[in-house]
Amino acid sequence: MHRRWVRRSLPLFIFTFFIILYVDFQLRTSSLPKLSVVHRPSPGSHLQQVPIAAKGAQKPVSKSSSNNNGGGGGDLHVAKERHTTSKGARVTQAKLKQQDIFIAVKTTGRFHRTRLALLLETWISRTKAHTFIFTDTEDEDLSSEGYNMVVTGCQSDHSQQALSCKMSAEYDGFMASDKRWFCHVDDDNYVNREALLSLLSAFPQDSDIYVGKPSLDKPITAHELLEGNATREVQFWFATGGAGFCLSRRLAEKMAPWARGTRFEKTSATIRLPDDCTVGFIVEKRLGISMVHCPLFHSHLENLLLIRHRHIPHQVTLSYGIFENKMNSIEVKGGFSKEEDPSRFKTVHCMLYPLTSWCP
Repeated sequence: MHRRWVRRSLPLFIFTFFIILYVDFQLRTSSLPKLSVVHRPSPGSHLQQVPIAAKGAQKPVSKSSSNNNGGGGGDLHVAKERHTTSKGARVTQAKLKQQDIFIAVKTTGRFHRTRLALLLETWISRTKAHTFIFTDTEDEDLSSEGYNMVVTGCQSDHSQQALSCKMSAEYDGFMASDKRWFCHVDDDNYVNREALLSLLSAFPQDSDIYVGKPSLDKPITAHELLEGNATREVQFWFATGGAGFCLSRRLAEKMAPWARGTRFEKTSATIRLPDDCTVGFIVEKRLGISMVHCPLFHSHLENLLLIRHRHIPHQVTLSYGIFENKMNSIEVKGGFSKEEDPSRFKTVHCMLYPLTSWCP
């Protein structure tokens, strides 16, 4: 009788055993972690999530900028640097290199021996081959030293027309090159080339990217001139040129109908605002693409003392100038006193490149 019970129970035991194995397998496979591509900035950097839309359009990271000084931490989540062709095949983008970035520096003749000289001694010494200096004055000394000097023929003042004239020259210079990114800075900016490369590398290289930092805490309001002297109110975000900003080549190419040749200056005239505002107008209002707000760019229009010492190596740009009737520069300790280095650019440069020959 015992044998009969065993024969009857054995199939049930075998069936139950396989059921347990099946359930265990399902639980194991369903709990496997889903892989995702995450670019993690160095500790101390602060860049919030940048959602990448299906067609490459960018949404702003945050709507506040002037009070955000690059502190804290965060991850930049991006899609893989790939795009899918019409047949579904995946094409891997080439890794971005320093020489793929066209850095345009806007300056004027009276600052060649002061502001510009400081940049040439510091960060431009590391990016000389792919940095282009747009000015309004011939300088044989600088040209003979191998710097990429572009004499624009624009006026030397700080008017809307003069600024837009130089930005037009910068844009055309980039479009005539083979570079993948266009980055504009002023002659009072320090560019951290490693941080810049890290930031731009995080974006899909075949997308429409306009990244920078606004100087306002809300979109600017402008009045666009229409036919018959009519106007209409428009609002848009723009990255202040005083902190620097970057455009991907794909986006820059789409800007051509309003930016190539004399069109940039004409577009600027329609909103009666300067160069950096005009870039934002073209990108956001003409093309419908949102600016990516990034707190790693800095201008003299913000309180630079708020940038903590340990976060400095992770910022993309720095600046200096007069703010609220006081010298506005970052607080950083080093071998140069504030009297010897009021901008603190030399001190920062020696922090990043301590083997530089003139560093203490």
